[in-house]
Amino acid sequence: MKKATQGENQTKENQYWTKQPKELFSEFETGENGLSENEAESRIAHYGPNSLKGKNTSSAYLLFLGQFKSPITLILIAAAILSLLLQDRTDAIIILLIVMISSCLGFWQEYGASNAVAKLLKMVQVTVKVLRDGKEAQLPTESIVPGDVVILSAGDIIPADCILLTSQDLFVDEAAFTGESFPVEKQVGVFTEDTPVAKRSNMLFMGSHVISGKASVIVVCTGMNTEFGKISNRLRQNAPETEFEKGIKKFGFMLMQITLILILIIFALNVLLHKPVLDSFLFSLALAVGLTPQLLPVIITVNLSTGAKKMAAQQVIVKRLAAIENFGSMNILCSDKTGTITQGKVKLYKVFGFDGEENNLVNEYALYNATLQQGFKNPIDEAIIDAFKADNQKLPKLVDEIPYDFIRKRLSIAVDLEGQITFITKGAFQETLAVCTQVQTEKDTILPLSEDKKKTLTELYERYSKEGYRTLGICWKNIGTSTISKEDENNMIFLGFVTFFDPPKASAITAIANLEKLGVKLKIITGDNALVAESLAKQVGIANPIVVKGSSLRKNSSEALVANALRADIFAEVEPNQKEQIILALKKSGNVVGFMGDGINDASALHAADVGISVDTAVDVAKEAADLVLMDQDLQVLANGIKEGRRTFANTMKYIFMATSANFGNMFSMAGASLILPFLPLLPKQILLTNLLTDIPETTIAADNVDEEYINTPHKIDIRFITKFMFVFGLLSSVFDYCTFGVLLWGLKANEQQFQTGWFLESVISASLIVLVVRTRLPFFKSRPCKPLLFSNLFVILFVSILPFLAVGSLFGFVPLPLRFYAYMAVIVVAYVFTADYIKRWFYRKLASGY
Repeated sequence: MKKATQGENQTKENQYWTKQPKELFSEFETGENGLSENEAESRIAHYGPNSLKGKNTSSAYLLFLGQFKSPITLILIAAAILSLLLQDRTDAIIILLIVMISSCLGFWQEYGASNAVAKLLKMVQVTVKVLRDGKEAQLPTESIVPGDVVILSAGDIIPADCILLTSQDLFVDEAAFTGESFPVEKQVGVFTEDTPVAKRSNMLFMGSHVISGKASVIVVCTGMNTEFGKISNRLRQNAPETEFEKGIKKFGFMLMQITLILILIIFALNVLLHKPVLDSFLFSLALAVGLTPQLLPVIITVNLSTGAKKMAAQQVIVKRLAAIENFGSMNILCSDKTGTITQGKVKLYKVFGFDGEENNLVNEYALYNATLQQGFKNPIDEAIIDAFKADNQKLPKLVDEIPYDFIRKRLSIAVDLEGQITFITKGAFQETLAVCTQVQTEKDTILPLSEDKKKTLTELYERYSKEGYRTLGICWKNIGTSTISKEDENNMIFLGFVTFFDPPKASAITAIANLEKLGVKLKIITGDNALVAESLAKQVGIANPIVVKGSSLRKNSSEALVANALRADIFAEVEPNQKEQIILALKKSGNVVGFMGDGINDASALHAADVGISVDTAVDVAKEAADLVLMDQDLQVLANGIKEGRRTFANTMKYIFMATSANFGNMFSMAGASLILPFLPLLPKQILLTNLLTDIPETTIAADNVDEEYINTPHKIDIRFITKFMFVFGLLSSVFDYCTFGVLLWGLKANEQQFQTGWFLESVISASLIVLVVRTRLPFFKSRPCKPLLFSNLFVILFVSILPFLAVGSLFGFVPLPLRFYAYMAVIVVAYVFTADYIKRWFYRKLASGY
């Protein structure tokens, strides 16, 4: 198949489902051994990466242009250009230069943040097993090209549209593609041209994943040429907004409304007072730019990317930046126990028969089942293999198998034992016992499975479960056929038990206690039986745990489910779909819920949670669905990550508090000054310079220290709280602005330039110092800011203090002021700082309860 033809095959309808594998091999110039590396490189250069996002080569340019997307900024630029044409060119150039510097500052911060995040995401790429040059290789899904031969097993993401070459008991979840909640069986075959997409059971589609079974496939379409890609504009949706994102959007909208109303009032007043219309218009626009926290999106991005880098140092990789805020707000964590609370290294404890004694036949059959099965290798099978591999036992020939699934909770194989086909099943005790009608009590004694014998077996099961051992059943029968199906799992002979232990981590008790200190309640969700889960909970310090079984949840109404979800410490014997129900019930009661999962059946719960958490060793579908990926599966790592999430949240809120306390004070002051002054309180270029100088230190806020008292409690964004803060501290700022007006007008008898210079100095210096007050709930002298924040503020204060004496100061209309003004200003600023610090502590005590 030539390159031109390949392009056609990817872009026009090709009825691959109507063709035999040999035809596809010929069409794609490939074979059972896959493509060569050289050919694959050639094809990826031709098709591009296997991604729905496409190439993003212009991201830097778009990011830079995005700094100018604010309507107010665009109007200001247009007005400055008009001023350039009509009157003062110097002022217009200065305004345009300041706007450009502010935009470059935002671009530099945001571009660096996006690059840092891109590097982190490469650490948790989803890979797929591909045949290249006849050898298996794990490659990123973006590297897949048409003609590749891919090997799939349970838990794998389907990386592109494919046609089955071989399959065995293959079930696929196509919910993301079709909306169908039940797994779909897929089989090798050929279908007619008019077969609808949903009925093409020989095809696998991008956007789905393997639930059980195994297959080899040939890739026929990649990227936007897949069925998923064709309808991606309809199917693909942005991730739902976090509570923080919703809160920020509401805050921005509220801020814009208030700003526009006041700006219109100030403009109207200036025109009514017969001030120049163009100057008044520029003044109003510059004021709008200065009073709107334009850097908020940049500050949020920088804070989140800085938080992501710090979390990466704590072994937590962030896939979705917005989830960091929810991570910090999380107050309930739902998790499986394996590998998180336990060591995740399952070991075989004991193998025994009906009489409770060790039984070699149980050993052999368990080993055959674990070793010969070709599906998803799990820790249980690995523990059996590790325990018996030293026996050097010759394994029989595998004839057929039925892979494990989460409905049957069993795995069956058929083997040839000296000419006799033997059917061996291993699985959860209750599900294994359910398909048995006989029991093997001794080596050669097989008896009917009476109620008494069932009771004996159940008592053995409960005894070992209460002691904390995971207990599986083994059963068998002889059959006369070489093919088996799920319907053959009946009339079997119960042989014995296989028990395992996965001891709790030494750090589990400490980690759970640390989560409690952080205000995060741990709830264990497991498919294991209630007795094992309860035993483990007691071992890790959960006294008198409340256990709720999956079977009882099925009987609950939605209200009862919420109540049970809140009171339970452990959810045991839970079915896969119940995990999502539990998460949604906990969210319904107002909690911020995290879910930690690494299994095939965890994807829906990971999506449903406010924060989906997986681990680097998880199956692809879980890793893909997660917001965060732990490089070390440990609750202590998670606790450290939560602290970083809260630091990120705290530093974002600091910028909001700084912007509202200073900016709204200036707005109220501007409104009053416009009424009493015959000239503009500040020139447009002076307002923009004020905005630029106060923004510079705030770009360092992402690195600021956060008080431990704040980190130890979950927090949510609260618009009512921010509004209270804005008005209280905005009005306080205005009080001291009016004190400065009084000194300038009546103490110094200042003219227009002196007034503008004096207020510029007081406004910038007080805004720089108030940053050190509002950044903490503690007295400001008890909380140490980070060095970049401290030194950048000191630099700004020093710069503006000498600016009126410099040549560049005259370009902005500043003039030197007498030394006594500096003395008056020092008194006003110091009084403002200490008053604000006192009001702050009163505010948190009286008006911010519960925040």
